[in-house]
Amino acid sequence: MVNVTTTQLIRYLVGFVFIVSALMKVTGNGLGTNFANMGFPSPITIMYLVAIIEIICGLLILLNRYVKLATIPLMVIVIGALIVTKLPMLHGGIVHTLFQARLDIVMLGLLFLLYQQYDGSKLFKK
Repeated sequence: MVNVTTTQLIRYLVGFVFIVSALMKVTGNGLGTNFANMGFPSPITIMYLVAIIEIICGLLILLNRYVKLATIPLMVIVIGALIVTKLPMLHGGIVHTLFQARLDIVMLGLLFLLYQQYDGSKLFKK
């Protein structure tokens, strides 16, 4: 039997989700169009920047390095995704919007748990 703590499991799952999400941005068809339709200046550049941040921070969390520091940019990305992509869906109804935002909301909660779990005084230590 594998002995994995709750925090380790959360780290593995969060790291996995962000790494896969980033890989889809880099390799997936159509995601560039999605970013372009959001009205950002230089949408492809922003998409690649978000993907790089997700890969780096996802790996840091997965490897248990600088976890508290790595959660901060990921929380900003998730909040930005909620504001830019989910809030406009409210015209379709609150239940529809919540359904579409469920993964973002869960990931934000898990990132917050990881942020709280790690000591801020050791922010720049391994």
